[in-house]
Amino acid sequence: MFEFLGFEETTAKEVSVLLGLTLGVLFGLLAERTRFCFRRAVVGEDARQAAGVWFTALAVAILGTQAAVAAELIGFADHRLLASDLPILAVVLGGLMFGAGMVLTRGCVSRLTVLGGTGNLRALTVLLVFSVVAHAMLKGVLAPLRTSLGAVTVDLGETVSLAALPGGAALWTAALALAALLVAARSGNRALPLLGAALIGLLVPLGWVGTGYVLFDEFDPIAMESLSFTAPAADTLFYTIASTSITPGFGTGLVGGVLLGALAAALLFGSFRWQSFDSPRQTGRYLAGAALMGMGGVLAGGCTLGAGLAGVPTLSLAAILALASVALGARLTDAFIRDGAGFAAPTTTRPPQPAE
Repeated sequence: MFEFLGFEETTAKEVSVLLGLTLGVLFGLLAERTRFCFRRAVVGEDARQAAGVWFTALAVAILGTQAAVAAELIGFADHRLLASDLPILAVVLGGLMFGAGMVLTRGCVSRLTVLGGTGNLRALTVLLVFSVVAHAMLKGVLAPLRTSLGAVTVDLGETVSLAALPGGAALWTAALALAALLVAARSGNRALPLLGAALIGLLVPLGWVGTGYVLFDEFDPIAMESLSFTAPAADTLFYTIASTSITPGFGTGLVGGVLLGALAAALLFGSFRWQSFDSPRQTGRYLAGAALMGMGGVLAGGCTLGAGLAGVPTLSLAAILALASVALGARLTDAFIRDGAGFAAPTTTRPPQPAE
């Protein structure tokens, strides 16, 4: 469709940066106001309310994405999330690592990106380390570890998504959306946070359709993408330090947009606060969590947005397994910390301030 939009001097990839920037700004604004975070939904002190927000977004993302598939605007037949060879060890181990990391840093990557825009220096430090480690896993010294773990696969054959199961895409779309909405209905949230969450969910199909249909150019194709932070964070880091060597894409615009949107929301509503680390122990905990998320996000095939909010709506079994593994890793790590072990050992300094 891109060739009919009238862009003669601009490529689809260049326009995708603007699309990513726009969606990122909207996500940053909405996520800052709704405190959108998967970690809080799993192990937070207000898990019930946070889960209502997160699963409202997921329900809208599922319905919107599958509506676009039904309308034949997009398709996921060739997408990496629906590969027949499931790298089961990498997905499960990566999900567990990511879940553990987001508990140690008190925020999933999307939440920490938002917090980075509100003046939280802990979050910005985590994002930097996360991006470096993710890039090392994708293309650097840790890449052999990724390929070795990814070599352990299970052949799913034609059953790579829920759409291949009895009932087809329509049944499983309705079942997942209904289950998510049930969680939201029982959360006790007011209408406004749920409305904000629904708008966040709508950004997912907008990303898929924008990159996979509106900007589709058969002569110069770009990857079909939606909300995600693992590979985009690594790409943004590389672009920042070597912009003359590479061109930015959708993910780079997305990350920059989230920071700008969160900053705008924080300044507009008076929530901007400079925050930093309180002790070496806290610093070590956050850096360890950042490294775990960087490795885990790559191994699992995405973060709580890439494999979760944007991945589950594809009905991919790999995405569902990754999100379940993240949740399990978070619960196990939270239980370990609450038992008074490891990073939770008492110190002479005041308790770590939450990154949320």
